[in-house]
Amino acid sequence: MNFSSRLLENAVNEVAQLPGIGKRTALRLVLHLLKQPKAHTQHLTNALENLVTEVKLCKSCHNISDVAICDICSNTRRNPEIVCVVEDIRDVMAIENTAQFKGMYHVLGGKISPMEGVGPHNLTIESLVERIQKGTVKELILAMSSTMEGDTTNFYIYKQLGKFEINISTIARGISVGDELQYTDEVTLGRSIANRVPFEKSIKTE
Repeated sequence: MNFSSRLLENAVNEVAQLPGIGKRTALRLVLHLLKQPKAHTQHLTNALENLVTEVKLCKSCHNISDVAICDICSNTRRNPEIVCVVEDIRDVMAIENTAQFKGMYHVLGGKISPMEGVGPHNLTIESLVERIQKGTVKELILAMSSTMEGDTTNFYIYKQLGKFEINISTIARGISVGDELQYTDEVTLGRSIANRVPFEKSIKTE
């Protein structure tokens, strides 16, 4: 792809690094921005800069937040005795959209995947164990995607928490095997949360 401007080429190359965006799509987006009033493009630039410099991870649940403790964790109307473990913020948003869950969350920041070089130490599992050690959590809901990596992560967490007196459940399998949580429709996801089952019953045995 030949460019008449080095500035244009640099901008296209940066945009093309975003997931799912190739060079042609990146060029279309950059040219669109060039046609907009400078103020509009500046708003986008400011929003991205503020995102990078000011966004935080909640000190309690590791959800993305504007403040040290996110709105969910600081909400006194939510039940702190129930914690739902999810992969990332997109899963929190998906579950919140169902309006079926009024507990707290714990965002792992990914799932165990040896093929991608992601181990337990790369996730926030240690801080999850620390939350359970405090004794305020009565039930832990494992709400990982129904994939091999999700099941592996669920089982690892289950084994780490075996010494604690806590109910560990998992979302009902209304979600098709292999599906990512964030892409599940709200009705199905809501029912899966409401009809969760003890984790022991979800473990496949020979």
